[in-house]
Amino acid sequence: MRRFATNALTIVIVALTMFSCGKKSETDTTKGSEKKLQVRVENVYAEDVEQLYEYTAIVEAEAVNNIAPTIAGRIDEIYVEVGDHVTKGQKLVKMDRNNLEQSKTQLDNLELTFSRIDALYKAGGVSKSDWDAQKTALEVARTAYNNLQTNTQLLSPLNGIVTLRNYDSGDIYAGNPILQVQQITPVKMNINVSEAQYPIVKKGMKASIKLDVFGDEEFTGSVNIVYPTIDARTHTVPVEIVIPNANGKVRPGMYARVTMNYGVNKNVVIPDNAIIKQQGSGDRYVYVYKDGKVHYHKVTLGRRMGNRYEVISGVADGDLVVTAGYTKLSDGIEVEVVK
Repeated sequence: MRRFATNALTIVIVALTMFSCGKKSETDTTKGSEKKLQVRVENVYAEDVEQLYEYTAIVEAEAVNNIAPTIAGRIDEIYVEVGDHVTKGQKLVKMDRNNLEQSKTQLDNLELTFSRIDALYKAGGVSKSDWDAQKTALEVARTAYNNLQTNTQLLSPLNGIVTLRNYDSGDIYAGNPILQVQQITPVKMNINVSEAQYPIVKKGMKASIKLDVFGDEEFTGSVNIVYPTIDARTHTVPVEIVIPNANGKVRPGMYARVTMNYGVNKNVVIPDNAIIKQQGSGDRYVYVYKDGKVHYHKVTLGRRMGNRYEVISGVADGDLVVTAGYTKLSDGIEVEVVK
């Protein structure tokens, strides 16, 4: 009986030992067969990249003039309508002439009086103070008359187009401009250029301009003013762009997209499907493959060109970057490259 119990115990121990060895062997086999993550990679190289930057702007008139007299009065006649083209010196408005005529009568009387006083003064019949007083009165009257004359016939100070009319003939002028005239040949727009580009922008530099209303039609402009100070908050510089606009096609208020070409830089260009955006920030990364492992590289991007990006820093010429399969990757892990 005792011999039977000993044999049974021996059988159990052997069975447990075999099970344990089998389990260990199975675990070791599983570890040995664990697959690496598979990725696709692509070589990236440095290329000549045109430094094109796009800005948005609103078209403005070269000059805006409000047409109005300096004194109140009745408007006799307005000769133009909104949309009319006018030339410099063209008569736009005639104001009531009553005050002007009264002023002319007063001026004529003072000129006659002064001529008599002047003759007496030269003959010694009038004192110098009386002569001075009469001359001053004459000059004041002449100035008032000239002022009224200017304010009776309102002329256009420039070549342009009438863009506003606030009154009709017969109205009493009450403060608002009677008309507004804008010069639209040329037109201008302001863009804000980054501080880094400030040394590159020069007066006369060409700009390519597209207006939303005209689709893909391109207009050529040039830098007219580079402002001398940099905005401390935005680190940008205002730059004025001018379009000749000889045919008057471009109008103030249009939405414009201005493209400036700052030359050519040689930088690495990578496919957009290699770029990873870090959640919660604006940082961009790529995985670079080397010696069987991938490494996480932060990159600084430049221009987008279709489905590719210019890389300013973070990737070297000739690097292999991961373009697919990076969802479960982490820095430094081994991977398998597949085609």
